Amino acid sequence: MNADVLQFFESHIDALPIYEALENAVLRDIQPVEVRVQKTQISFYNRRMFACASFLPARKKKDRPDTWLTVTFGLDHPVHSPRVDVVTEAQPNRWTHHVLISAPKEIDGELLCWIKEAAEFSARRMRVPPANYVSHTSSS
Repeated sequence: MNADVLQFFESHIDALPIYEALENAVLRDIQPVEVRVQKTQISFYNRRMFACASFLPARKKKDRPDTWLTVTFGLDHPVHSPRVDVVTEAQPNRWTHHVLISAPKEIDGELLCWIKEAAEFSARRMRVPPANYVSHTSSS
């Protein structure tokens, strides 16, 4: 286990087994993946970030279990499932999904299917220049 990951979970150590199950499944099923530990989340990248784990409170406190982790992923369409706590259209045709996980067993085939789809979506996405971008080409 990476020291940065352990530090990330220092105040939420009970959620570490949930993250370990998530990381193991992602690294087993998706290639290539780069894991980046940041201050507020642990992100999974291929060309771009396709998923992350955080303590984003995707549910009201009274509806959250004592131990939990939020898994976030992006797709080109919204997923309608009782497991998805929040869906937002972050950009046109880019939907962000937040799923609150409370046990390692919830890192299952359905969640991994969504994460794999997010990795494929991330890998094929083209970088879109800002609206005010002007392309400069040289001609000979």
